[in-house]
Amino acid sequence: MRLFPADQRVGLGGGPFGNLYSEVSDEDAAAAIEAAWQEGWRYFDTAPHYGLGLSEERLGAALRDKPRDEYVLSSKVGRILYESDQGPAPDTEGFAVTTTRRRRWDFSRDGVLRSVEDSLQRMGADRLDVVFVHDPDDHYEEAVATAFPTLVELRDQGVIGAIGSGMNQAEMLTAFVNEVDVDVIMLAGRYSVLDHQALDNVMPACQANDVQVIAVGIFNSGLLAQPRPAADATFNYAPAPPELIAKANQLADICEGHGVSLPAVALHFPLAHPAVAGVAVGCKTAAEVHANAELVRADIPAEVWSDLRSAGLIRPDAPTP
Repeated sequence: MRLFPADQRVGLGGGPFGNLYSEVSDEDAAAAIEAAWQEGWRYFDTAPHYGLGLSEERLGAALRDKPRDEYVLSSKVGRILYESDQGPAPDTEGFAVTTTRRRRWDFSRDGVLRSVEDSLQRMGADRLDVVFVHDPDDHYEEAVATAFPTLVELRDQGVIGAIGSGMNQAEMLTAFVNEVDVDVIMLAGRYSVLDHQALDNVMPACQANDVQVIAVGIFNSGLLAQPRPAADATFNYAPAPPELIAKANQLADICEGHGVSLPAVALHFPLAHPAVAGVAVGCKTAAEVHANAELVRADIPAEVWSDLRSAGLIRPDAPTP
């Protein structure tokens, strides 16, 4: 299935709508989703994990009046949400929510079936176009033995359109691509203008197995999100090491020398790889959506890529626009 329109290979990531790190109002979330629609974005991703269901609820509400056949909707399995009898409590996994909901890992057949059904109910949706096995880093055997076979069954029945896995690492995704009949992977942070490690394993595996890649975390959790990285910038959701901050500044030097911004180059870079179907970016507000859309429309001179390669900042085998 085509995940992105041919002329618009950017989609909206739903992590921020679960109040990732900070609160987002219902109004700002709805406005951001509407802005994405107006910009022509037609891929929307979420997960039960994001805000303990809050992201799914907000995304479903905002898309409810949109023509269902005109967009692609993905969510994830691997974490089951349940109601605690201990009362409301703040989330402990990075989302600014206080709720009676809790999460637990569950990659069993029953867990996958329940997760899909619960997601559909939270979103008020009739179907999921893509379902990812989410963060199975410590659950490889369960994912292969039960989660993926259950998703294959649902795909074969036409209940879902495509299946895959979403992770912050490339090694296990490579194993899934080689060993499981997946259609797509969501690769978080491991293929960016700063981090090329996926070229060594998962990208060639995807090309060999005709598996599409959705690149996310393309700003490496903040380090590439500004024209110049801040001294306290994050990489992979932790304080960025000094050597990576220095490398990001080298990237920015070359970008500025050609009159373009580091975030624009960061957004365009992964799209050049033939395995990449598109990218998804997380946005908290309509203004952030429009700002990212402007990055998409930026004209990146060819000299940017040749200078980055000459400086040793882009690997010789990394495709560029």
